[in-house]
This record gives sequence, C-alpha cells and structure tokens, in this order.
Amino acid sequence: MRTRDERGRRLAVRRYPWVTATVATGGVGGLLEAFGPAGSAQIAVSAFALVLVVVRGRRMVMDLRAGTYGVDMLAVLSVAATVLVGEYWAALVVCLMLSGGEALETSANGRARRELTALLAREPRVAQRAGPEGALEEVPVDQIRPEDEVWVRPGEVVPVDGLLLTAAATFDESSLTGESLPVEHHRGDPVLSGSVAGSDAVRVRATATAATSQYQAIIELVKQAQASKAPFVRLADRVAVPFTVVALLVAAAAWALSGDATRFAEVLVVATPCPLIIAAPVAFMSGMSRAASNGIIVKSAGTLELLSRVRTVALDKTGTLTRGAPVVAEVLPVPGRSAEELLALAASVEQYSVHALAAAIVRAAHQRGIELSPGHDVVEETARGARAEVDGHAVAVGKLAYVGEDPRHPAPRPGAGQIGVHVAVDGSYAGTVLLADELRPEARHTLAALRGAGVRTTVMLTGDAEVTARHVADQVGIDDVRAGLLPQDKVDAVRRLPDRPVLMVGDGVNDAPVLAVADIGMAMGARGSTAATESADAVAVHDDLARTVTAVRIGQRTVRVAWQAIALGIGLSSLLMVVAATGRLPALAGAWLQEGVDLACILWALLATRPGRDETRSGATGQAAARSRASSDSLMSNP
Repeated sequence: MRTRDERGRRLAVRRYPWVTATVATGGVGGLLEAFGPAGSAQIAVSAFALVLVVVRGRRMVMDLRAGTYGVDMLAVLSVAATVLVGEYWAALVVCLMLSGGEALETSANGRARRELTALLAREPRVAQRAGPEGALEEVPVDQIRPEDEVWVRPGEVVPVDGLLLTAAATFDESSLTGESLPVEHHRGDPVLSGSVAGSDAVRVRATATAATSQYQAIIELVKQAQASKAPFVRLADRVAVPFTVVALLVAAAAWALSGDATRFAEVLVVATPCPLIIAAPVAFMSGMSRAASNGIIVKSAGTLELLSRVRTVALDKTGTLTRGAPVVAEVLPVPGRSAEELLALAASVEQYSVHALAAAIVRAAHQRGIELSPGHDVVEETARGARAEVDGHAVAVGKLAYVGEDPRHPAPRPGAGQIGVHVAVDGSYAGTVLLADELRPEARHTLAALRGAGVRTTVMLTGDAEVTARHVADQVGIDDVRAGLLPQDKVDAVRRLPDRPVLMVGDGVNDAPVLAVADIGMAMGARGSTAATESADAVAVHDDLARTVTAVRIGQRTVRVAWQAIALGIGLSSLLMVVAATGRLPALAGAWLQEGVDLACILWALLATRPGRDETRSGATGQAAARSRASSDSLMSNP
C-alpha cells in the first residue's frame, strides 16, 4: 500500500509540476523569510513568479496570435504587476491559484483515451484457409485474398467479407447491424466480416481482403470520427475577455487618478481570474462525481457541458430501446393443447441445441416452472430445426417447412419484430412459439422525460428492417425512424441532423463509429461492447436507458451551478476592485481576500454534487410513474 501511495504521489508531481513547484517555493520562501538573509525570500519568490510569467506569457502570446483569448492574460499581468511593486507574497498566492486552477481543470477535462484496443482485440488474427487439395492451413488473416476458401468454426468471427459456400447457416450479426435475432443465410449469400458463426462450421469464399472488409471499415470509421471532434471551449474563457478589459480599465484609472503605480497592482490582485479558473472545474468535477454515483461515467467536462444543451437524441434499437436478446412473446397451441404443454415439448427438444432461439425457449420454460423431459435420438439440422423423442412422442421444432403444415390449423404469421418457431408432435402441427426482442420497460417513460428535459427531436438509427423499427418506434414515441443502416450510414445520418448538440445512445460494435462522431456518445455499458464504451463520451454502467435522462439533468445542473459560481466570483471581485482602486486595500490583504472569494466560489460550485429542486420534483414524478406502471403490469399479469 505504501508503495502504491508513493507511486501515486510521484505521478501527481509529474502531472501537475507547477502546483508542486509553487508549493515548494512557498516553503522555501517561508524558511528564508524566517532564517535567511534580508530580502532573500523576496528574491526567491519573485524569481519563481517571473519564471511563471515568462512561461505563461509565451503561451498567452501564442494564443493571441492564434486569435484566442483566455483567463491567462489577466493572471499573468497580475503576477507581473505585484512582483514589480514588491508584493511578492501576493504574487505567489496568485501563482498558486493559477496553477491549482489549471490542475483542477486538467483533471476535470481529462478525457479518457478512446483507444481501439477492444476492436483490435476482437479483430481476427488468423484464418483457416483451404489449400489446393482441401487441407486446411492456419494463416495470418492479412494473407487471405479474394477467391480464397475460408472455414469458420462455430462461434468464431468471420475474418473477411465473402460469399457463403455452405448450403445454409446462421450467424450472429448483432455487432454489425444491431439485429439481435440470429440471421440465416443460404449458399451464395454475402457474409460480412465481424459476424459470428452459429452452431456449425461454415465455408466462405473471400470477396475482399481483411483490410477492405466490413470489420476493418468500422475501425477506420471510429478513428476518423474521433479526429473530427470539435475542441471544447472553457466556460471561463467566454467571460475572460470582457472581465479582463474592465479590470484593466479600473486599474489604469486608479493609477492615473492617484499617480501611484501600486494602485494598478492592488486592483489587478483582486481582479485575478482565480474564481473563473477554479469555479467551473470544481463544478464540473462535482458533476462528474455525482454522475458516477448514479452509474454514469462521464469522461470529460466538455461532455457535461454539451449534455446540458442536448436538443436531439438518436438511439440504436437493439440493446438500447430493447433488451437485445430474444424472449418468448407468445405461445400459440392448436385447439386441444395447452400453452404449457406445447412449451414443455418444445423446450425438451431445444435444451440440446446451442441456437439462440433454443436457449430463449428453454429459459422461458424454466421461468414458468415447467419441468423438462429428457429427449432421445436427438437430431439437429442446421438452419432448419431439431427433432427428438420426448415422453414417447416424436417432436419436431423449427421452421414450418421442417415440421410440416396442417391445413386445418394454419400457422400464425409472426408480427413485426417477431420470429416463429413451430412445433409438430407425432407428425402433426401442434402450435407455434413466437419470439421477439423485448422492449425495455423504461423506454417510453425515458423518451417522455427527455422531452421534458428540453430534447426537441428523437431519432432511431438501426440496422433492422423498416417494419420492425417502426413497430418499436410507435410503442415508445420516436419522432424519426432510419432503418436498414450500416455503421457508415449511421455516421452520415448523425452528421446531417440539424438540431444540435446530438446525443447518440448505443451499445454494440456497430455503434462505435457513430458514438464517436456524435456531439455526445453514450454507451449502454452493462451489456454493450467494450468498443462502444471506449468510443463513447459517457457510459451508463447500469443497463438502464433512464440513465440518459439522469445524465442530461446532471449536465444541466452542473452548468447552471458553474455559471452561478462564476457570477459570484466576478461580482465579489468587482466589489473588491472598487475598494482597491481607492487605495484602502493593500495587495497582500487583497490577495487573501481574493482567497476568500475563491473559497466562496468553490463552496458554491460544490453544490453540483446535489440535485436541484427541479430534479427532485421530476425524480418524484418519475418514481410515481414507475410505481404506476409496475402496478398496471401486475394487474395485467394477474387478472
């Protein structure tokens, strides 16, 4: 533990060298003042202050040449003026506030690096290529060329784009298109790199190299999107120029009217922009801390500021508005059979399958307390179904063509966003189990709460079919639906959205590029891919869509408190400037009074750790709504 603490201290010293140097100079100056030769403390402290003036002055000149203005200008002038009139301790106090405020801001704005380690780790490194005589050889994936035949084992990631050579196969394409249900392909169909093979090995003829395949395209999209982010403008810089002009005018007037140059320094000391430098970073750090306590990791102060102004929210469907996994929606037996009996027979066969739909049926049976029977002579046919003997009956589960139709009992047609698994018993059609991607229970309330927080437009961006997307959008109240989109299409759609800033919420690998390019990207981190969480600006640790509303509210509260703290600091500093201009406030006393102003600003900024009254009211309303929905659901499930 001691070693870790020492390592942490060394890291802090390297990360904030000017804070360390300022504190050290103060210690040395204090010792010289007490035990050293006369004037030695003034020389040491003044020399350090002038070094800081030179360093910061160079940066200030570079900023001015670039056409940007910040809070550094007034601070540099203040330090230089106090040194020139001999108020060296006041100069050091200003140096401490300047370097400390910058350290706070650096910490608050320390955006976590959006490395692509997750994408690159999941990227296939080797592939099984079939040789001239059919023998398989393991080769680096970048050696695969178009027309090469590649084998993909069950559960492996398809290494390159290609055409399916196997008669039929199922793939998990959720990381690419967002479609949560397994996708079936037949011989000759295109297969995208990044998709995952189902329960059987498949053969694919490459149509592209790894570098030009879909998965690599996603990686490149993330890189490009991150590079296109606009830099964040600090709140303090927005008021620094007018405040600096006013302070210089007051200081110059005090000097001109009194004829005493000390007045100029005394005014600038109390006009130092320390409240501007400190107030906003402390408020943002407080807001980020509050967000973390609510299960939201916000990676930068700029993200919080943008969250406060969100006007458009774009959402992925699968895993964001829905659960992202198939569940049994309805069990429809033929007359004469019960739903429990049909589900028990289907699950007894499917318990031997590794198919995602099979797992959903078995899970539903267990949730309903249904005891499964053992199956005998189990046979599974890829992309068609499975059959077994259960309790003396021949049971087949799968596609309608596999189990057989019955003219007397037409099979129900799955609705939007549903898929049907059909069951036959002893050669006769017995019913259908409908599965769907379950809508999140909090989705509708979340969309309504976002509008209450100032969001004007909601958009769904999904790779799903139009019918499925609109079905979900109608249930939750989405304004605009964009369906059938690939990752590049989502990026283009977000870039064209007019009402900004845009908050994009997603969870899969396919969402990583659009999360990076949006003004604010928010990943559902509980089940989302690491690639999505690393490319996002904020991550909802808990698998709860309502965290988006919480994030927006926290952003609004944080910015409001930051502006209030800045206004408080400017107001008190302005009052002290007037007093200093009359000559009744010495520079050192003014520096310590300025410390009091800083303390007041910090205490006010810390209010961002607590919810405002409007949030408390909206939170109570949301809890009441949630209780109402839970009560309604209970009545519906127990008529």
